[in-house]
Amino acid sequence: MIEFQTVDLTYDGSRRPQLHGVDLTIPEGELALVVGPTGSGKSTFLNLINGLAPHFTGGTLAGRVLVAGRSTADHPPREMADLVGVVRQDPQTGFVTDIVEDELAYTMESLAVAPAVMRRRVEETLDLLGIAPLRDRPLRSLSGGERQRVAIGSVLTAHPRVLVLDEPTSALDPQAAEEVLAAVQRLVHDLGLTVVLSEHRLERVVQYADSVITLDDAGRVERDPVPARAMVSAPVRPPVVELGLFAQWRPLPLSIRDARRAAAELRQTLTEQTPAAPHAETAFPPSPAGPVVSGAAPAAVLDRVRVVRGGRTVLRNLDLAVHPGEIVALMGRNGAGKTTLLNLLAGTARPDGGRVVVGDRDPAGLKGAELVASVGFVPQEPGLLLWAESVAAECAGADRDTGRPPGTALGILAGLQPGVDPGTHPGDLSEGTRLALVLAVMLTGDPGLLLLDEPTRGLDYHAKSRLGDTLRTRAAGGQAIVVATHDVELVAELCTRVVMLGDADVVVDADARTAATSSPVFAPQVAKVLSPLPLLTVAEVRQAAADIAEARGALQ
Repeated sequence: MIEFQTVDLTYDGSRRPQLHGVDLTIPEGELALVVGPTGSGKSTFLNLINGLAPHFTGGTLAGRVLVAGRSTADHPPREMADLVGVVRQDPQTGFVTDIVEDELAYTMESLAVAPAVMRRRVEETLDLLGIAPLRDRPLRSLSGGERQRVAIGSVLTAHPRVLVLDEPTSALDPQAAEEVLAAVQRLVHDLGLTVVLSEHRLERVVQYADSVITLDDAGRVERDPVPARAMVSAPVRPPVVELGLFAQWRPLPLSIRDARRAAAELRQTLTEQTPAAPHAETAFPPSPAGPVVSGAAPAAVLDRVRVVRGGRTVLRNLDLAVHPGEIVALMGRNGAGKTTLLNLLAGTARPDGGRVVVGDRDPAGLKGAELVASVGFVPQEPGLLLWAESVAAECAGADRDTGRPPGTALGILAGLQPGVDPGTHPGDLSEGTRLALVLAVMLTGDPGLLLLDEPTRGLDYHAKSRLGDTLRTRAAGGQAIVVATHDVELVAELCTRVVMLGDADVVVDADARTAATSSPVFAPQVAKVLSPLPLLTVAEVRQAAADIAEARGALQ
C-alpha cells in the first residue's frame, strides 16, 4: 500500500538529511506505529505519505514514496486527498466549519462528490465512529475526544485507503484516548484501512500495533512486523516494556494484561519487603500538603474562586493553596477547567467571584519584571510565545528581559533538549523542542510559580526524564510548580501531589503515591501490573529488588 524507495529528505540549510535511505513497505490493512526520539523526524515521515513534504514543508526529496502506486513527488497533497487522510495533533486547527455534520461533508464538497453520495457517507461515518448524537453540535462545544473523532470522520468521508494520525491522544484524558483508539481499531479491523500512527505515549498504543517503524537521531528508519521484538531495541520504550526487560519476561509483554500474568513471581518477591498499598476504596478527603519549604507562605492561593463561561460554571467556590517546593499535578477530564485555573494563576484571566493571590499580589495586576519574577506560564501551544528569527535570538531576548548573564537561557535549553542548533528558526523545531525552548525562556526569569499546560505533548520518555530532572531541581530550590496533565506516567515520575477537578470543583487532593495506588484513574503502568504494591515506576522496582537482594545477602 505504502512504499518508500530509498528515500532521503533534506531540509534547506540542513547539514544532513532529516531522513536517510528509507526503504520499506507498509501493507494494506495494517496499523503501523511510528516511534523515535523527539526531533528524529516522525512528523517528516508522516508528511511524506501525503506529499506535504516536500511540497509545502520545503526540502529536497530523493527516491520515491508511492501510495497505491501513486507517487507523492508527482502529486501534491490535494491530489492525494482521495487516497490519504491526515489528522494532526490539534484537530481544532484544521476545522473549517462550525457544525459537526458540515465538517464531515466539507472534504467531499472539495472533491465534488455527488450530494446523494455525500449524505450516505456522512451517515455511515457518524455511525462508524459513534458520533451520531453530535451531528448538530457546534465544534467549539465538543470535548477533546469528540473533536478527535470528528476530525477522523472528516477525512474518512472521502473514503481514503490510508489514514495518517500524528499524536492522536497526546492532549486527551485516558477515557477520551480509549474512545479514539477504539475507533481506530475498528477502522483497521472492519474496513481494512491502513493506519500510520505516531505517538509518544507508547503505553497507550503499542499493544494495538501490527508493526513498529523506528526512527533514530541519524535519520535511519526501520520497520519490524513483530512489535515486541522492535521494542527490545527501540530508542524509546513504555514502562511496561522496561519492566518486562528488567524482569526478563518472555515473551515480552506489551499490555497490562499480559504483564500481570507474567508478574506473579515478581509480585511475590517484592511483597516480602514492600508494604501493601492502600485499599482500592480508600476515600480522598481534601488533604493539601503543607509547606515543603519550611516556614514559607503559600506561593499561590485560590479562595472560593468562581468562573462562569457562556452560562456554564467552570469553577465553583474552589479553594486551593500551592506551596513552595511542591510539584502539583492538576488533572481531570478534558473540559474540567484545568487550563482556566492556570490562566487565573497566570493573571491572563479573572475570576467571576473569589480571590486569586500569587505571592501577595493579584496576578492580573502584575506587569513587566514583576510578572516575570512571579509567574512563568507555558501554554499548550508554546509556539505562540515565540517571536524571534532563531533559537539564539529567543534565548538572548530572555537573558536581556530578565537581567541574566548572556547564555543563561541557552544553557537551560541544553539541559532540557541537547543538540539544538541555535541558528534554527523556532518554527522549524519539533513540537517537543519548541516546548523546551519556551520552558527555557520562562525558567530564565526564575519565577516563584511555574505553570505548565500539558507539557509532555511531543516529548519522548528521555525528554520527559530531562524535564523531570529540571523541574525537581527547581522545586528543591523553592519554586512552586503546577502541571496540568493527563500523563499519569509523568505524575508517577515527578509530582508530589495530585489535584483532580471534576464537576467544577476539586474532587481529589492527595499525595501522588496515595492517588496513584488507590485509583485506576491515576495508576501508571507499573502500579497496574504490580498492584496492590505501592510501586509507581521501574526505577522503584529496581531499587526494591536491589534492597531485597542486599537483605538476603546479609542473612547468608
